Amino acid sequence: MDGVTDVTFRHVMATYGRPDVLFTEFTNVHDICHGSRAGWEPLRYSECERPIVAQLYGKHPALFYKAAHVIGELGFDGLDINMGCPSKNVASSGSGAGLIRTPDLALEIMASTKQGLADWAQGQTLEEIGLKKSAIHQAKERNQVRWGGSEPPPRRRLPLTVKTRLGYDSVVINEWSDCLAQGQPEVISIHGRTLQQMYRGEADWEAIANATQVIHRHGILVLGNGDIRSLNEAANRIHTSGVDGILIGRAAQGNPWIFQGKDLIRNATQNLNSGPLIQPRISLESRFQMMINHAVLFESFNETPRFPRMRKHLGWYCSEFPYAAAMRANMVKTNTAQEVQRLLDEYTSQHVLTEQEALSASY
Repeated sequence: MDGVTDVTFRHVMATYGRPDVLFTEFTNVHDICHGSRAGWEPLRYSECERPIVAQLYGKHPALFYKAAHVIGELGFDGLDINMGCPSKNVASSGSGAGLIRTPDLALEIMASTKQGLADWAQGQTLEEIGLKKSAIHQAKERNQVRWGGSEPPPRRRLPLTVKTRLGYDSVVINEWSDCLAQGQPEVISIHGRTLQQMYRGEADWEAIANATQVIHRHGILVLGNGDIRSLNEAANRIHTSGVDGILIGRAAQGNPWIFQGKDLIRNATQNLNSGPLIQPRISLESRFQMMINHAVLFESFNETPRFPRMRKHLGWYCSEFPYAAAMRANMVKTNTAQEVQRLLDEYTSQHVLTEQEALSASY
């Protein structure tokens, strides 16, 4: 979800979908520790997103130790280490899913991160760990905006979680899970594919189920991920695999409403006779309003020249209604929220939907 789950996207999800927890885009620990302004961009968040977990990646334990202090200082609710990114640039460097090949290093990173979180909770400062002045300046600047003149909340030890895959080029998740459990994270999240698979084929939920049994023996929670497209699929996977929860990524693109039935999922997993869950029916009017809301919010968080980053989100909203492909082709050329509004107004005025078309425009 790199390049997708920015502060605007998460704000929309938190406001209209209300998932139980949100994760930032993954951030390189090197960029955090060296104070790269662009590298710190994924660490922007708004209060409505809580609980919000900072997702980090890298391969140097010492940098994870320092970055853990920064995450605590910025007021996040947790720290997640990405050991599952399949990107060639990330994995080939030994980060992300590349860590599956170096279990000893993975454990060292987890230990350094936990120690960093513990030391920060005990009062250690960014200056004391030798963080670069540019990084310290950014942290203070962020906190000045967030807390103003008031006192920040008391320090507490943040939970550590890990996100990973079934393996590198083959399924080794049982052995890999047993290794990760030695690092004692609070949660291990598993995507049901190997790195080599990328996002091809079907997620292997049987492998996730087997790994869940291994991890549960260590008293650690498990979140499953992969090919969840509806509330029914989420409820069924929780029941059949034994995981403690579900992570949803791609299915939320252009669809914040997917999270609105999370309470129904809890009921369904507890009562197997409750029948299939009913997905929320989203009208075309609501979909169009969400598009303009998202675009306007993006402009409020960013400068106008960055609007092209918004285009993919607009494209994802353009589905499940008549002439959606034509609308998508126009949306991915927009440069302002005003242009988005103009296209939506033109569509509304030009297409008087029949009763059947209007029905198919909702789902």
